[in-house]
Amino acid sequence: MDLNLVKELLALMDEGGLTELHYAQGETEVRLSRQNKVPVVHSVAAPAAPVAAAAPAPDIVEDDNALYFTSPMVGTYYSKPNPESDSYVKVGDSVSGDDVICILEAMKVFNEIHAEFSGTIVEILVADGDTVEYGQNMFKYQA
Repeated sequence: MDLNLVKELLALMDEGGLTELHYAQGETEVRLSRQNKVPVVHSVAAPAAPVAAAAPAPDIVEDDNALYFTSPMVGTYYSKPNPESDSYVKVGDSVSGDDVICILEAMKVFNEIHAEFSGTIVEILVADGDTVEYGQNMFKYQA
């Protein structure tokens, strides 16, 4: 990955006051999003796609009457803020929209991931240190 490209794209975001940016050329695709003024890389080196306004992927996927929270980015999954802390959520916990449910590390940036839904965690589908892909099911829950 070309870090200079990412730095240039971040500078463009700053100059234009943008909160999201999608760049694609050849086999390189970069999606940047700024939450609370902190840049977050959503995906890098994905298959080439034409540069166009793209609708965000849904956070919830239905399958056999089960609901799933999917990863909003590529990164490394962590269930707790540090090794000595308790996990953000465990099976049986009820969550609501603003609850932090995990951390995804992308490019040395630790991103708190919020539930964005209300429900009860039925199953955690990833383990600490797992690499997750954009759109991968992470949590199974009941609304």
